[in-house]
Amino acid sequence: MTAYLVVGIGGFLGAISRYAIHVWILGRWGRVFPLGTFVINVSGSFLIGFVMSILAARNIIDSQWRLFVVVGFLGGYTTFSAFEFEINSMLKQGEPYTAMLYIVLSVIVGFIALRIGDAAGKYI
Repeated sequence: MTAYLVVGIGGFLGAISRYAIHVWILGRWGRVFPLGTFVINVSGSFLIGFVMSILAARNIIDSQWRLFVVVGFLGGYTTFSAFEFEINSMLKQGEPYTAMLYIVLSVIVGFIALRIGDAAGKYI
């Protein structure tokens, strides 16, 4: 039960951070390009790579903090970082074709699902 609470608190803080950064970027540069989402996805990818590298190399924090930071905060901040981390893991394990398939399917099938959901929402 504690793990769920730790992930939930981290997720809450990550989601709030995502929203605050997005609003700040939107207010400063407008909507010409989805800059807020772009910055959040890139920074989240950097952070998950950085944090997981430190954790893997040094094993300096216990599993509760890992759940809080990686699964909770970064999961709430951006799921794109988890996507990037999984691709990197596949490449490290010598699975470039699986990684490429995952990228292509995630983007294409995800977009198709979005379109179907959009259509279903308009139909109801």
